Amino acid sequence: MLSKQEIEVAAESLDKAERTRAQIGLLSLKHPAIDMADAYAIQAAWVERKLAAGRGTIGWKIGLTSKAMQSALNINIPDSGVLFDDMVFEDGAVVPADRFIQPRVEAEIAFIMKAPLRGPGVTVFDVLNATDYVTPALEILDTRILRVDPETKKARNVFDTISDNAANAGVVAGGRAVRPDQIDMRWMGAIVSRNAEVEETGLGAGVLNQPARGIAWLANRLAEYGGAIEAGQLVLAGSFIRPIEARHGDTIIADFGPYGSVSLFFA
Repeated sequence: MLSKQEIEVAAESLDKAERTRAQIGLLSLKHPAIDMADAYAIQAAWVERKLAAGRGTIGWKIGLTSKAMQSALNINIPDSGVLFDDMVFEDGAVVPADRFIQPRVEAEIAFIMKAPLRGPGVTVFDVLNATDYVTPALEILDTRILRVDPETKKARNVFDTISDNAANAGVVAGGRAVRPDQIDMRWMGAIVSRNAEVEETGLGAGVLNQPARGIAWLANRLAEYGGAIEAGQLVLAGSFIRPIEARHGDTIIADFGPYGSVSLFFA
């Protein structure tokens, strides 16, 4: 288990990396004994720094919800991060060229809550009852930690990702809002294009076979620390496509068919 000082130093290094757009080395290399509790402690310490600097939280993101991503990182549960008010982009917005380090984009279903969810014991049905509406969304990922160590060639692992606020960087919601009882979210999907060329397609079923299942998992995990999903918060349920690299000059469009589309342009 990392010491309080080690946790604070890691949080400060991540905060500085985001501000300066200069990545840090793998925390999993610097601290070989790091575990999931340490990783979430680093994330929480970073969150506290952001709140102290005047940022506000607007919700949560859930990651690593697909079997493929879980297998790649040798885990069997999702991870989560915190959404902040300065992460929100309007549909069709221009993302400034100097905003992120190595941005990537994922297509997701966003849940907007009308009632709080407090675990333990939250079920999929509880999630559906507490949801005001769902809507198409894009999540911008970024990494303040190197993806691969240049010397050892070791790739970052789940503890690096969790520490890095689950690689969370931005969110845009758009398209058509739908009540959760009016749609089978397992069949809500998207065709995602970069510069008019289709890069990825996927369905909501790729997210734990039911996107609401991830929301239930999050509410129950937060309960272990005395937390909860609050009314009015936005929760990203997890991606049903592989991340798409967002290069300078790229336009990313996610076409959700009858549920509209969302897009971003990266300057």
